Amino acid sequence: MRFARLGPAGDEIPVAIDTDGEVLDLRSITSDVSGPFLAADPVGTVRRARAAGDLSVLPGADELRRGAPVARPGKVVCIGLNYRDHAAETGADIPTEPIVFMKDPSTVIGPDDEVLVPRGSTKTDWEIELAVVIGSTARYCGSAEEAATHIAGYAIANDVSEREFQLERGGQWDKGKSCETFNPLGPWLVTPSALQDDGLDPTGLGLRLSVNGEVRQDGTTADMVFGPAEIVRYLSQFMVLHPGDVISTGTPAGVALAGHAPYLRPGDVVELVADGLGSQRQTIGAA
Repeated sequence: MRFARLGPAGDEIPVAIDTDGEVLDLRSITSDVSGPFLAADPVGTVRRARAAGDLSVLPGADELRRGAPVARPGKVVCIGLNYRDHAAETGADIPTEPIVFMKDPSTVIGPDDEVLVPRGSTKTDWEIELAVVIGSTARYCGSAEEAATHIAGYAIANDVSEREFQLERGGQWDKGKSCETFNPLGPWLVTPSALQDDGLDPTGLGLRLSVNGEVRQDGTTADMVFGPAEIVRYLSQFMVLHPGDVISTGTPAGVALAGHAPYLRPGDVVELVADGLGSQRQTIGAA
């Protein structure tokens, strides 16, 4: 099952897309796709409501704006240098433990919303990432297998980054990661069972990103240093992960920081696609 939120920013409608492709309006059972909903057996809740005839198909769903598939994440946690090829292109050593930083949750926008180059920016960069959404409270997980039970699903994230702010302005990564609009997310939250039904595994998904039609990133989550479940396990040793929290798990090679392509400018178009997780398309504007 896939979950999404459709409609104008701030007034999105929670929906579920089942295997038959029907877009089901969930407003009769939840106000939003948020932490409390994800913590309360969302797939079972939807299936029971549908069997009882309590859900209707949302008319005109294809014409509505696609919002971020999870509302108001309490936190966005990010993992740096988590792909071997990306570490190599930036000249960094392979990490022995996950590199952790935080991103302002208010950066989360819809997958097709405009991304704004910040004032004074000359090095706004792209990063396609596999995002993990937490479905139940995780603390001190004893194994990756236990950690996996706390995952509600997966989505595409674009971890937009301003490299000068990140690396040349005092060494605080958060400054280059938390600018307005710097986290397009979605279009869907895809449950682990839905990925499995499609014959896919989160540790073997293709990730592709292009700028103005030219491919910049073409990688696979198989190149991760630390897999999604291990990242959840690791983070749970240092912080409590709550339902609705988002974890961005790193990016493959091909970013502008590597020096092989120009940074983003207003008017550029960025397109992202991940196996089983859908696609995004953003036009770049100016703050």
